[in-house]
Amino acid sequence: MRLRALLGTDALGLRLLGGEDELDRGVRGVMTTDLRDPSRYLSGGELVLSGLAWRRDAADSEPFVRILVQAQVAALAAGEAELGAVPEDLVVACARHRLPLFAVHESVAFATITEHVVRQVSGERAGDLAAVVDRHRRMMTSGPAGGGPDVVLDLLGSDLDLRAWVLSPTGRLIAGSKVAGPALPADVCAKLAAEHLAAARTGRRGPHRVLLGSTTYSLFPVRGSGGRSPQGSRDVRETVLSDWLLAVEADAGDWPEERLDLLQGVTQLISVERDRRDAARTVRRRLAQEVLELVQTGAAPAEISARLRVAAPVLLPGLGAAPQWQVVVARVEWQGAEPAGGPVAQSLLEEILVDPLSTGPEPSDRIAVAHTGDEAIALVPLPAVSSEHEGSEAGIIADLLLESVRDPLSAGLDDDGRVTLGVSASVHSADGLRGALEEARHARRVAAARPGRVCAAGHQELASHVLLLPFVPDDVRRAFTARLLDPLRDYDHRHRAELIPTLEAFLDCDGSWTRCATRLHLHVNTLRYRVGRIEQLTSRDLSRLEDKLDFFLALRMS
Repeated sequence: MRLRALLGTDALGLRLLGGEDELDRGVRGVMTTDLRDPSRYLSGGELVLSGLAWRRDAADSEPFVRILVQAQVAALAAGEAELGAVPEDLVVACARHRLPLFAVHESVAFATITEHVVRQVSGERAGDLAAVVDRHRRMMTSGPAGGGPDVVLDLLGSDLDLRAWVLSPTGRLIAGSKVAGPALPADVCAKLAAEHLAAARTGRRGPHRVLLGSTTYSLFPVRGSGGRSPQGSRDVRETVLSDWLLAVEADAGDWPEERLDLLQGVTQLISVERDRRDAARTVRRRLAQEVLELVQTGAAPAEISARLRVAAPVLLPGLGAAPQWQVVVARVEWQGAEPAGGPVAQSLLEEILVDPLSTGPEPSDRIAVAHTGDEAIALVPLPAVSSEHEGSEAGIIADLLLESVRDPLSAGLDDDGRVTLGVSASVHSADGLRGALEEARHARRVAAARPGRVCAAGHQELASHVLLLPFVPDDVRRAFTARLLDPLRDYDHRHRAELIPTLEAFLDCDGSWTRCATRLHLHVNTLRYRVGRIEQLTSRDLSRLEDKLDFFLALRMS
């Protein structure tokens, strides 16, 4: 806005004392101060409001005005409530430095002027920014000249003072304004993603407001094209696991419609970038699909090797040594419905496999994910292990794979969805890919037998007894666990005796009375009494290996 517009607003009670030739100056903000030197808080273009408490005598006016001019403020407005008429020495100093000077009538509060200026400036900036966003959207839809979402996020920060970030559904930071300051901590990103997914599952319309500590964030869903969902479906249970979100550090609850529309335009612009990123993955997906089909149809290793040699330069550009390969299988299931389908699991697995510490929209350019039926299958290349590191653990570790994404995904899955993953060992040639695929599928079935919404299992567990448990028929499983554990559960329910937790701790301590008593904070005699009660109720002997093993398996299958 221009200084001239302030004089035309009667409610502001402003009277011009000097600087009539400078009234076309633009006002970028407003600041109230009574400091003798407010320069550290000025960035240029402000209307400075002052009650003149800094002035002790006439000699103070010149240095104060000089500081304002050096800071390139737009004008000074002096209040008449404390000193009455504005001192002549201040009028002279402002005229000497060509700084426009207004007098503020004593009946007008500085808050009234501040609110008016902020409202006008914000409205003008929003209009200017909306035009920029619209122009940027046209550039991005017609070619890569737009520069990605970072450009618009920078504009939100510089023109509207809004700190904003784009996050993936797992909480990975994809883009952020350079003027927004330090990047959001990983734990804050994960919490925002979890809150967004939980709110989206309820079907509530965005933006969703979230309070973390003392900071309020408004979360705007970034809707992509329907093409990412099977048959163009927009079932919230599918799209909630793949759509990005725009997190703005502000409370959008009292925003005018114009600003909300502007932010919706920003999300549409970011959606264009998301669709472009998906299109760029097409080559990697096709390579993975071709290799997968060869492996599943039993093609000759030489043929698979030839296809891998084509894939390696795309997935590992510039790598001299032949890579190793690892297979990851994922499945998304919803209670009371058919599995979500391979494309949904494919999109989610591409996100899960990205290093959680990486940023930007394209850190997954070395991951190829195909889908078949209701599962997604990732072919992950690994650099060859050097001789000095041979035998060490390399590649993806199942226990760590879901560590950073478990909370957001659990919120998105709510109480009716599951994500299960299996990870194979690394293989050095095409000969091992068929076995790696079967290994990853077995591991995923082991993960599916576990409780929890988000579970993974690795190849290391396939040499353990847990490999057998998922394949025990359900009726056998129920009968076996009921025979051993139901008497203990009934007794615990009636007497609150905690026999089940005692049994678990006793087996976990390998039958050591001392260690188990210490863990449970019990006297050894109390522990012996509880174990005796377990043996009495079940007609088993916990000193016998066979009975210990039966209890152990029953607890695992329950």
